[in-house]
Amino acid sequence: MTYVVTDKCVKCKYTTCVEVCPVDCFYEGELMLVINPEECIDCGVCEPECPIDAIKPESPELIDFIEIATKFSEEWPNITRIKAPLSDADLYKDESDKFVKYIRPNL
Repeated sequence: MTYVVTDKCVKCKYTTCVEVCPVDCFYEGELMLVINPEECIDCGVCEPECPIDAIKPESPELIDFIEIATKFSEEWPNITRIKAPLSDADLYKDESDKFVKYIRPNL
């Protein structure tokens, strides 16, 4: 099992989750983070650290995000230290369907 970064992270990228990860399984794209599902040890320490509730335990309805995370974690650099969120994160933190709006059109 793994934890999954959902599209709530898109255009926000709060990185408080990465510093608590004991196996450094977060990867950073321009607009969001992902968790490498092969590296995640299912400890769950990252989930409560996300201020916008973008991290969830693996479930059938999140399979698309797990596949996305697998792909992007092979392409994006590993992130292990906290950074400032995106400058306009507060404007987007409550928006829904952000992956479809901002990431998928660029694939």
